[in-house]
Amino acid sequence: MRILQIAPLWETVPPPAYGGTEAVVHLLVEELVNQGHDVTLCASGDSRTSAVLQASYPRSLRTADDIVAKDLLSWHHAALSMADARAYDIVHNHAGEQIMATHHLVPDVPMLTTMHCLITADTRVVWDQYAGHFNTISWAQRRTMPRSGGTFAGVVHNAVDVQSFPFRADNDGYLLFLSRISPEKGPHLAVEVALRTGYPLVIAGKVDPVDAAFFRDTVEPLIDGSRIRFVGEADAQTKRALYRDALALLMPITWDEPFGLVLAEAQACGTPVITFNRGAAPEIVSDQRTGFVVADVDGMAAAVSRVKEIDPAFCRDHIATHFDGPIMARNYVRLYRSIIEGRHPAITVPASQLPDQRRSAQVA
Repeated sequence: MRILQIAPLWETVPPPAYGGTEAVVHLLVEELVNQGHDVTLCASGDSRTSAVLQASYPRSLRTADDIVAKDLLSWHHAALSMADARAYDIVHNHAGEQIMATHHLVPDVPMLTTMHCLITADTRVVWDQYAGHFNTISWAQRRTMPRSGGTFAGVVHNAVDVQSFPFRADNDGYLLFLSRISPEKGPHLAVEVALRTGYPLVIAGKVDPVDAAFFRDTVEPLIDGSRIRFVGEADAQTKRALYRDALALLMPITWDEPFGLVLAEAQACGTPVITFNRGAAPEIVSDQRTGFVVADVDGMAAAVSRVKEIDPAFCRDHIATHFDGPIMARNYVRLYRSIIEGRHPAITVPASQLPDQRRSAQVA
C-alpha cells in the first residue's frame, strides 16, 4: 500500500522532548515501513524516518524564534504535502484542519484524519465541510466530535514503543509529574498530593509562553529544590529514567484529555499511574490493576498509600498487550483498507471502554 503520512510542521519527528503527536507519527511510520508498506512522511526537514521524507521547510517551527510567519509556513507545508496526493492509495493526516481544508482540491483521494486534540469552535466550519474520514484516539474523544462533517472510521488508541522503555520491578522512589506545565495538567495539584503524603515530587515538563504566568505565579513558588524539584523539559532519555525510578506517576488532569501518552509510557516502565477520571484516562489505566483512577486530590492522596499493591510486571504487560506500536499500525492498516474499499461498518462504544457513570451512552 502507498501511504502518505502528513505530520504537523511545528515539531520534529520524532520529537527531541515534548511532542506526543510527533512521537506517535514516528512510531506509526516506522511500523508501517517494517510491515512492508511504501510510506512517504511529510514533516520538517530535521525529522528522522525510515520512510521517504518530504520536507517543505528545513526545521520545525516550535523553537524557531527567528521566524515571524509561522502560520504561513504551516499552510505552505499543507499545500506542498497534498500536491502529489493522487500518487498514493490513502492520505493519513495528523496535521489537523489545514490539511482537511486542502482535501477539497483532491476530493477523489481517500483521506483519514486523526485528531490528536480537541476541536475548537473556530475550526468547526472546516469540519462541517470535510468530506473525508476521521478517527479518534479514544472513545472519550469520540464523544466530543461533531455529528456533521466527515465519516467516522473508528477508534485507534495511540501507542508507545514498549521495548524502548526500561522496566523496573521494585519502584520505591519519588512521585513524578511529567507533562506540560499548564493549569489543565494540574502540576499544582500534584504538589498538594506530594505535600499531603510526605513523598518528594519531581516535576518535569515544558513551559509554553502562554503558560509562563501560571508557572511563575502558581508553580514556581512551590518548588523548594528538595521536596519539590523542577527539572525542566525532559528529553527521551531523561523521561525514561524518570519513569523507571518513580514510585508513581501523578496525572491530576482538569480537562478531558483525548489520550495522554505519558500514562502509557509510565506503565511501560512498570510504574503505576494515579490519574483523575477525565478524558481517556480510564481507557489507558486499569483501575486498581495498573494504577488508580480517582475523582479528586483526596482520592489521589489516598491512592499513593496503595501504590505497592500494583504489580509492575502487570503494568508493562497491560501496555504491551493493548498499546504497543505494531498493534496501532495494524489497526490503522485495517482502517485504511476499509476506507479504500468503501466499507463503513457501524461502530458502537464497547461498554468496557467507558467510565462506569457513562456506560449507558452509546455512540454510532
